[in-house]
Amino acid sequence: MKQKIKVGIIFGGKSAEHEVSLQSAKNIIAALDKEKYESVLVGIDKEGRWHLADDSEFLLHAEDPKLIALNKSAATPLTVSPGDGKRGLVAFPLRKDGEGSIDVLFPVLHGPFGEDGTVQGLLKLLDVPFVGAGVLGSAVGMDKDVAKRLFRDAGIPTAKFIAYRASGGIPDFDEVEKLVGLPLFVKPANLGSSVGIHKVKNKNEFTRACQDAFQYDEKILVEEFINGREIECAVLGNDDPIASLPGEVIPRHEFYSYEAKYIDEQGATLQIPVKLPPAVVKKIQQLALRAFKALCLEGMARVDFFLRNGTEALINEVNTIPGFTNISMYPKLWEASGLSYAKLIDKLIELAMERHEKEKKLKTSVG
Repeated sequence: MKQKIKVGIIFGGKSAEHEVSLQSAKNIIAALDKEKYESVLVGIDKEGRWHLADDSEFLLHAEDPKLIALNKSAATPLTVSPGDGKRGLVAFPLRKDGEGSIDVLFPVLHGPFGEDGTVQGLLKLLDVPFVGAGVLGSAVGMDKDVAKRLFRDAGIPTAKFIAYRASGGIPDFDEVEKLVGLPLFVKPANLGSSVGIHKVKNKNEFTRACQDAFQYDEKILVEEFINGREIECAVLGNDDPIASLPGEVIPRHEFYSYEAKYIDEQGATLQIPVKLPPAVVKKIQQLALRAFKALCLEGMARVDFFLRNGTEALINEVNTIPGFTNISMYPKLWEASGLSYAKLIDKLIELAMERHEKEKKLKTSVG
């Protein structure tokens, strides 16, 4: 009998997107082919402690996105350490029977301390295959300021933006209004899932928005408001990535907020695939692939656009660990493109192991 591939699902984390990560993990675990894979659950609590979670009771209030939580009472504290060379990573030295060995890791960590290159660096040091972008791609993909500068350098259209540091205090509203106009958006530079984002129409709103955004990051982004449709495209691959059919998000809230994305299932209408002329679909797919390569990404990404005047596509941002909840766009876009949720998980694991095998062939010493 063929041995199952042990997949470590890492979820939770210290970021403000902790609960989103739990929802994503729940869906990925449910979609794994039980004949092919054995899942090992690694939950990271909000204090950054790692736990080996019990397979049947790893979440509390799993059906309620407002109350969902990591069940630490059904988990064992753990540490990570390099493997013995037999099965990649021995992550759980508390187990003496070798059951902690893992073949590939699937980080489902959204936001800082998980999607920003920190965990990816640890996994590189541990020499274990892992799903998604490496250290560099993860770091620049998370930092919206750096990502937008790379887009600009690559000739990829994006909205006007300015970055500000907390050390400089609240930016001058009149100066900002001259540069990007009104309304505008204020957001933390290193966060996702619309956490800490505000649409601003006047000076009072601007001050409150900056104060809130600075609670989540030392750097914030002020962006031009783009009056356009919200289009998303999924990318999959390593050296030769492919793009999905695009989809459209039609928010019922004022914009595609955290509430609309993950809590209110009626918060937005998703049109997948989007109804657009073939030439515009092709343009969006090509821009998504260019953005993926400009940020040195691997594995997966969801590329978010604004479509202005029906034909002008501007990149908003790239998500290197997109959501995998039951209302998330990334898996839905691939389903519409002919790749089921289970097959998508298969492909992501295959890409992780393929990259690891390629990297193992590189020389690490002179001579």
